[in-house]
Amino acid sequence: MIRNKLLVTLSAIFICGLANAQDSASNYSYVNVYKSEVLGNNTSDTSAFILQRKQVIAMALAKKQPILLEPGRNKALNDSILLAENIALKDTNFSRFLTDVTSKKALLNQIFGVYYARQSVIPKGVLFEKGRYFQVEMYNFAYNLSTIAVVDMKDKKAILVNTLTQTQPDVPNAIARLGIEIAINSKEVEKALGFKPSINMPVMSNTKTALNKTRCERSMHLCLAPTFVVKDRALWAIVDITEMKLVGVRWTNLGNNVQNAMLTERKIQNETIQDCFCEKVNTVAKHNWKVDYILTSSDGLKIFDVTYRDKQILNSAKLVDWHVSYSNTDGFGYSDAVGCPIFSQSAVVATEPPQIFDFVDEDNHEKGFILEQKFYSEMYPTPCNYSYSQRYLFYDNGDFRVIAASLGRGCGNDGTYRPVIRVEFTGDNQQFKEWNKTDWSVWNNEGWQLQKPTTSYTKEGYQYAIQPNADATYFIQPSTGQFKDGGRGDNAYLYVTKNHPELQEGYNDLITIGPCCNTDYRQGPEKFIEPNPETITNSSIVLWYVPQMKNDDTPGAEYCWANVVNEDGIFKIKASPCFAGPKFIYKPITTASKK
Repeated sequence: MIRNKLLVTLSAIFICGLANAQDSASNYSYVNVYKSEVLGNNTSDTSAFILQRKQVIAMALAKKQPILLEPGRNKALNDSILLAENIALKDTNFSRFLTDVTSKKALLNQIFGVYYARQSVIPKGVLFEKGRYFQVEMYNFAYNLSTIAVVDMKDKKAILVNTLTQTQPDVPNAIARLGIEIAINSKEVEKALGFKPSINMPVMSNTKTALNKTRCERSMHLCLAPTFVVKDRALWAIVDITEMKLVGVRWTNLGNNVQNAMLTERKIQNETIQDCFCEKVNTVAKHNWKVDYILTSSDGLKIFDVTYRDKQILNSAKLVDWHVSYSNTDGFGYSDAVGCPIFSQSAVVATEPPQIFDFVDEDNHEKGFILEQKFYSEMYPTPCNYSYSQRYLFYDNGDFRVIAASLGRGCGNDGTYRPVIRVEFTGDNQQFKEWNKTDWSVWNNEGWQLQKPTTSYTKEGYQYAIQPNADATYFIQPSTGQFKDGGRGDNAYLYVTKNHPELQEGYNDLITIGPCCNTDYRQGPEKFIEPNPETITNSSIVLWYVPQMKNDDTPGAEYCWANVVNEDGIFKIKASPCFAGPKFIYKPITTASKK
């Protein structure tokens, strides 16, 4: 078993000032959604609510620069936000989708978020200066694409513009409120519940969803699912934000032992975490390893510039998305992001610092250290609240493992969790291989593959191998239930893509790149492969790893599950986590070449 020897909690508190923008906004034609939209409006009439939204859209589309302004104003940063938007819109790459190329008619675009850019999104080679950079996120409702800009407030220019097709940024509060209003005023929702719900009843209202046989399927439209918890069931009101209408309602079972008792209030150290782990790089040097790490806006805990015995092994590794599906037929669920607690729209956030502790695996005579970050919904573990964990295991002998875990409880007892893990080795002349029952076969082109019950492994349990440089090979061992963390097997999709740093295909923070509820290979990384796979022979590549974990609330066999139990007269959380993730086994090239 693995025995913990030392627990080191990293914590510090300091106050960081806010940068003040000196320039006022230029004269772009905006509609201020913060003032015009329904924020603060207590109307209960759905048609009036939608009419107001349509009026705001019509006003924007009639302007020379058609765009809906960032809808959630922070008064302290208002001037900075306006300036950042103006800088972004002056960049032709950022604003090129404001009108239809053919008809020249305006398209519906809306700024979804403007906030301080963290170090994790700054391009390589650019010196990070706190408060100098802002990130601007815009969504195009017509093309269903997102455009992300990082702007330099000092030099007044965009230093990075990235466009992702068939993707949507994390939604701001005003859009979530729109979804809630549509849901609570829907006759279908009222009929299903048996009463008219209040505006404060829904949970998970800002998390993206899908629903088969509608435009929400495969996230073709921006759709949300305000969810109503009623006893041991949850009603999902699936709302198409693009067309501003309810498209369906679905029930999920929440399982037994639903505990409504108030738990002890969790102490959230938001400011400490933000200042110490989101705004600055931390480093751990132990057991022959040196690892830089930082909490990102939406890609979890990112490690980068990872060295073993003074040689760089990894450019980065991180957890891009959590896709949670509750139906193989109807295709509905949530696309979750995990990240920082402030200036972040992640659904599940870090509420405590990262932890570092040594381990000894006495069964395998291995030792090393673990870097772990946990993320919680505010009311976890009550129904429709989530908790996730990231773990990086570093072994003395050069092996490492990247792990994602769900600690439950979620919004149903029939859920499948699919975390999207991204691993980027260092090296421009890499080679990727797959075991084919008798020998190793080289992948010459980008591609993907599913781990199956019939998958062939070496006698050591290796499925793949990557040779990132001339000195070593890393054999890739997926979980089949052999690890001591209790995982039941990864059943993972693995993707290999050519690394295009200039296209920002994931080294910096990514918004949610895949829909919640696809049960096949379409989990997001395929966007960087299709329609024409590139050659990857002797080039820099990226590995994407998407395990699939099915939750279970069977008493005594819980998995990806959590309950609140009465123990010694008080309520305690009993979590039954599901762990998944590959182990990378280090072999010097002189040894590996004999394989």
